[in-house]
Amino acid sequence: MRLSNRTRLVTCLYLNYFVHGIGLIILAQNMKELGDLWKQPLATVSYVISGIGIGKLFAYLVLGVLADRFGRKKFIYFGIICYLIFFSGMLIAPTIQIAYLLAILAGVANSALDTGTYPTFIELGKNNGSANILIKAFMSAGEFVLPLLVAFLENRELWFGWSFILPTFVLLINLGLFIPVKFPLANTITQVSQQGSLQLKAMKKNWLAVCLALYGYTSMAIMILYTQWISLYAQAELNFSNWQSHFLLSIYSIGSIVGVLIVFALLRKNVSETTLLLILNLLALVSLTLVCWGQNFNLLAIASFAFGVTAAGGVMQTGLNLFLKLFPRIKGLLTGIFFTFGSLALFSVPILTGWLSKTSVALALRSNMIICVIGLGLVMVTWGLLRNTTTLKTVRQRISLIDRGIIILLKRRFRAVDQVGQIKEQEHQPILDRAREQVILQKIAVESSDQQLVPYLQDIYRQIMKNSRNYQAANQREKI
Repeated sequence: MRLSNRTRLVTCLYLNYFVHGIGLIILAQNMKELGDLWKQPLATVSYVISGIGIGKLFAYLVLGVLADRFGRKKFIYFGIICYLIFFSGMLIAPTIQIAYLLAILAGVANSALDTGTYPTFIELGKNNGSANILIKAFMSAGEFVLPLLVAFLENRELWFGWSFILPTFVLLINLGLFIPVKFPLANTITQVSQQGSLQLKAMKKNWLAVCLALYGYTSMAIMILYTQWISLYAQAELNFSNWQSHFLLSIYSIGSIVGVLIVFALLRKNVSETTLLLILNLLALVSLTLVCWGQNFNLLAIASFAFGVTAAGGVMQTGLNLFLKLFPRIKGLLTGIFFTFGSLALFSVPILTGWLSKTSVALALRSNMIICVIGLGLVMVTWGLLRNTTTLKTVRQRISLIDRGIIILLKRRFRAVDQVGQIKEQEHQPILDRAREQVILQKIAVESSDQQLVPYLQDIYRQIMKNSRNYQAANQREKI
């Protein structure tokens, strides 16, 4: 069966992010083997991982501007080629310095994919919100598959390089599928509604911008730190088996996929982003505490799953969505700022934790709790600043709640109207009782505390009473 251009395009874009999920953790999952290859200690190998953050840090804003100017497809090509060089080159890198340059190239590849892919999904038009959320799901799928592959290779004493060849092979196939696809015209989408824009004073907006930009750092940092050290921590500190240690990372990745679905469903139900951020960050801290201080494998597996749901299940994207509501006219710039702070995390966390690991691997992992606390603090400040803020969305939510109550009361009124109609029919009275309706209208005028609303309330009740008469008449006709 021949795939449509749209289906082919979407498939290729998602496959890129499956490989990107592998690329995010492949160095951390092969730290021992790479250290032996380069004859370097774990701390030095950890510094290589920071090169990914360097590449993203300097590439995001530049590639975003260039992709707008020269087209999305060219930069997705660029990202695929950069990743092909990274995966294949890392196995033959003769020195740690060359490996660091390749890690920087991986960061550039990620930036190129992001600047080409996120706008493309928006320009495709249909379900762009859900499409962008699913990017995280495919990244998590890659993060789930790789640790299992690494454990399989280690247990059978096979060459670790197969874990680099798998994503290379996927990229080559995807490149063949990608070449003929056509992209939508750039910047031809309908204007996004600004109904969620926040009406805030300049000072509040500035503080919120600072908090949410910094949250771009903490939300990325807690994920990167966890994926880098959880397997090594389980082996070195808890004496778990090789399979158990890698399984903790895989179950975390499963949790992140489940979290994407949960966050997507909750946002579709109009759950407030600030409430969601607050709850998820609090639960992430609790589950991370259980991981860092627990000893039982089953407990750690459950806690690792919960941490994946709460810390890696789309909460970072939720923070970005809230950030974009502050300044809806400069979404591109804000996206670049947010992910630039995330890139700072990719650069700094491996360096910091590599230094801490010289003392102990446990200290490296447990430092994540400090970052979690800071992230929770930023969310609490954000929640406090927005707590009494009135937005079109929040007012409409309030109206919807009132409407539900009105519907319940109207249903009760119509049941009573039906009873009145039955009594009138038995007593041979006419359906229309003008005197009674005039009494009701006069009562509204007397009881309304806001006289400006009286004519509007009376008009509403005239319509209600008219529909009540029609309802009584229809019931009588049915009986005849």
